[in-house]
Amino acid sequence: MDHARHHAGRGLPGPAGPIRARLARHEAALWWLHSAYVLALGAGIMWLGARNYAWLRYSGLYLLAIWALSQFLMNVVHRREGPWWGRARFLVNYVNKNLYQQLLFFILPIYAGSTTWSSRNVVFLAVLAVSAVLSTLDIVYDRVLSARRMLAAWFFAFNAFAVVNVALPVTFGISVHQSARAGAVAAAAGFVTLAWRLWRLGRPTAWAGVAAGALLVFLAAEYLRPLVPPAPLRLTSTEFGSGLDRDRMQVTGPLSRLPAEGAERLYAVTALRAPLGLRDRVELRWYRDSALVWVSPVHTVSGGRREGFRLWSSLDLARTRGARAVRLDVVTESGQLVGRAGISAPR
Repeated sequence: MDHARHHAGRGLPGPAGPIRARLARHEAALWWLHSAYVLALGAGIMWLGARNYAWLRYSGLYLLAIWALSQFLMNVVHRREGPWWGRARFLVNYVNKNLYQQLLFFILPIYAGSTTWSSRNVVFLAVLAVSAVLSTLDIVYDRVLSARRMLAAWFFAFNAFAVVNVALPVTFGISVHQSARAGAVAAAAGFVTLAWRLWRLGRPTAWAGVAAGALLVFLAAEYLRPLVPPAPLRLTSTEFGSGLDRDRMQVTGPLSRLPAEGAERLYAVTALRAPLGLRDRVELRWYRDSALVWVSPVHTVSGGRREGFRLWSSLDLARTRGARAVRLDVVTESGQLVGRAGISAPR
């Protein structure tokens, strides 16, 4: 429903009537200006999110508040007309938008820090960025996203997955594999509870549509998991060399190019950053050009070390003969790419 219908102020006595009428004529422009202001504010929240994860402990309360207000909006407010219900609609949307904005702009830099920019991780990050921007566009959110039940349910499901997936590892030390599963369940539950209409529970077709949507949400969260950056895990550095000092966990004979002849093995040492308490399992995968040639045993990564968690691996150089480049990927047990590094053959 148009904001003008709520706030035009027709028939008001005194100076208030003309003022509100003028505001109503320029309402769309004023809302777009407000959206620009909120977008700028979101940049400040992103700055905070890149530096302090502690705020994530409150993210569950934010999600619960958005869910409860959305239920009230869809099952009570949208079914009633009148000026007071119009004001209620405006207020609920305003609060929900602010909650979404704080959540999404906070987690966006955390996901960005775990994104490998040369990989398909950027797809998830781009969708999350679009979702965050949509929450700042008042006219789009009020007249499209919150006004259509299925769109609101899909919007909540995606964002619930994104929030739960990153909050659980930070607040409870749960692995990114387990948190992704929990995020999938949260997304499916959020979709079901927002998509159904309470007054249509007895209709089999309504149940079938909602169940199909929930299954699609869960399967998407499960099978598209490799697209999701394993936030908050991140690869901070990788060094290649012709040897390894295992006591100091450093390569010896550092290399910037693949050795031409003489060397038998290529060693790599990686540094991973994980927040306090996080435990996860990762493996190192070696590629000759684009072909997988060797996978390391699974390593358990324990968080809480300021200097990062260092892992090493090596590859028989006989496997690299004729290669233009060798690539090393660090991957979680659920297939999420933590980071990658490469070394090229001499020109």
